[in-house]
Amino acid sequence: MAPTDVRSLVIPKSSMSSGQVSWRSPSNIALVKYWGKFGNQYPRNPSVSFTLSAAYTETTIQYKPREDYKKKLSISFQFDGRSMPTFEQRIEQYLIGLISQFNFLEQFDLDIQTRNSFPHSSGIASSASGMSALALCLCSIEDHFFQTLQEDQAFRTKASMTARLGSGSACRSIYAHAALWGETGAVDGASNEYAVSLESMLHPSFVAYQDAILLVSREEKSVSSSAGHGLMDHHPFASVRYEQANRNLQSALECLQHGDLERFVLLCEQEAMQLHALMMSSSPYYLLIKPNTLAIIQAVQSYRNETGIPICFTLDAGPNVHLLYPKENKDAVENFINDKLVNYCHQGAWIKDEMGLGPLQSL
Repeated sequence: MAPTDVRSLVIPKSSMSSGQVSWRSPSNIALVKYWGKFGNQYPRNPSVSFTLSAAYTETTIQYKPREDYKKKLSISFQFDGRSMPTFEQRIEQYLIGLISQFNFLEQFDLDIQTRNSFPHSSGIASSASGMSALALCLCSIEDHFFQTLQEDQAFRTKASMTARLGSGSACRSIYAHAALWGETGAVDGASNEYAVSLESMLHPSFVAYQDAILLVSREEKSVSSSAGHGLMDHHPFASVRYEQANRNLQSALECLQHGDLERFVLLCEQEAMQLHALMMSSSPYYLLIKPNTLAIIQAVQSYRNETGIPICFTLDAGPNVHLLYPKENKDAVENFINDKLVNYCHQGAWIKDEMGLGPLQSL
């Protein structure tokens, strides 16, 4: 994609107008994790994720021409109809960092309204869905005034790049079904700047894959993901991890392309456990897995051995468990969850989700 000439992204007064744009963008679950970053939100290793469906953020930006240019930005922000000063400050700093790419932001009063389809602190990557929804809105405003992003690929590439600057994993949420982020020779066009779609290479076995999210805990994490990434800078096993992640990436791509479910199961679980092993061997070390997390893992492994159903678990940087399995096993797995696993969930809560079709613009 040719870069937009940001010097041109200033709207003439005669063309200024008020308007509104809304996007719904999903979260995603990483199969091969990225853990450790450098520079301006670049990953130390490439990652692969499934795009979700039911877990999404919906963001609306109302914009109107500004009269007062004393401040760099003029924004108001509400989450679920409530003021959230901490969130607003984060969004403001994010947008300030984007002024060099979206000069027109200083020309508007921005009212940002956002909501999640899932409970806050429910163990779903809300930064991925939230920052991708916001990035999509910004790209729509640019295209409305300048017609610079008329081609779908150009639009999604800039949206992914913009989302990455707010949350690394957010860049993968721009695409349907599955995405890859990070430089690798295994996929054409792969980049540290933005994610790319893997939709065209998916074997039919992985289309409509299911994700049951078991909510073990809703407590705020003791160590944020950003802090965890930072601890990789001096981690004794960092170089070994990055080498292994690249090998696992190649294996994951082969599984997704050829429908190798048995190998996929082992790889996903290995990646999840390695992620938490890195946390436990950091300096300072920390532990995010809970006793009920381990109980679920053991129950899932036993169930798989007994039934032959290719169900597997994966984890984000927290205690909650994602169960991945083919759609044809949906009824059996949901019965297993309700019969055996809900007792390990906080107040019996779990969320039904599946591979999704990506972001959707609201009219």
